[in-house]
Amino acid sequence: MNYTFNCKGRLLCLEQPAVMGILNATPDSFYTRGRQHNAEAMVEQARAMIAAGALVLDIGGMSTRPDAADLSPAEELDRVLPVIEALSAAFPDVFISIDTYRAAVAAQAVAAGAAIVNDISAGDADPAMLETVAGLNVPYIAMHMQGMPATMQQNPQYDNVVLEVLDYFVHKLKACSDAGIKDVILDPGFGFGKTIAHNYQLLKGLHTLQLTGKAVLAGLSRKSMIYKLLGNGPGDALNGTTALHMLALQQGAALLRVHDVKEASECIKIFNYFQTISEL
Repeated sequence: MNYTFNCKGRLLCLEQPAVMGILNATPDSFYTRGRQHNAEAMVEQARAMIAAGALVLDIGGMSTRPDAADLSPAEELDRVLPVIEALSAAFPDVFISIDTYRAAVAAQAVAAGAAIVNDISAGDADPAMLETVAGLNVPYIAMHMQGMPATMQQNPQYDNVVLEVLDYFVHKLKACSDAGIKDVILDPGFGFGKTIAHNYQLLKGLHTLQLTGKAVLAGLSRKSMIYKLLGNGPGDALNGTTALHMLALQQGAALLRVHDVKEASECIKIFNYFQTISEL
C-alpha cells in the first residue's frame, strides 16, 4: 500500500517501505552506541544516517526503559530542542520526528522544526496530546503499550495480543479522528508491555493491523525480544534485528524505526527486489 502524509506542507510519501533513524539525546538509552549528548555530535550521526538511506529522523530526549530516570518537561526540552534546531538547519529536506508523550514538548519541538509527533502512549499519558497534535496539523505516530514504562514489563497479560492491539487501535483512531488528527501511523509497540512470546505473536500477525488502512511502523531494533532469545545483548543484536525487519516487511510494515540505517536500508532493497520476482 502507498501512504502520503502532510508534514507541515511537505509530503512524506511511503510508496515503498522506508527507514526512520533513531537519534537519542539521552545518556541512558538501552543501546549505548545510540546515546549522544550534544547537537554537533548528533548532526554528524544524522548525516551518516541520511547518507545510508534514512527518510525520517526520530529525536528522543527521555529513555523509556523501565528503570530510566524521569525528566521534567523543561529537562526534556533542554535535550531535544537544540538538536532539532541544528538538524533542521543542517538538513532542511529531512523529516524530523519528536519522540515524546508530552503535549507541551511536542508543540515546542514542532515549532523548532519537527514535522511528526511520535508518542509511545498514544495520548494516554497526556490528555492534551491529541488536541495539541490536531492543532499542529502534523502526522501522529500512536503506539500501543500495556501499562506505562515503569511497570509495563512486570506482568503483561493478553488473551489474544494481535486482536487486542487491533481493537486498541480501532478505538484510538476514532479518538484521533474526533480530535481532528488527519494522519496517523500505527506502532504496535514491540517490547512495551509484552512478553517475548507476545512480541513474536504480534509480529506474526502484524498484517492484521492493515485492516485499519493505516501505515504500520515496526520498532524492533536491538530489542530484548531479540537478544534475550539469542542469549546476548543489544550490542550483538544486529543480525537478529535484520531478520525481524525482513519478517516485518513481509507482514506489511511501511516504516522501520532503527539504530542501524545502512543495514535496514539494504534489507528493504532486497525485500523490494524480491517482490518483483515471479515464481517459475
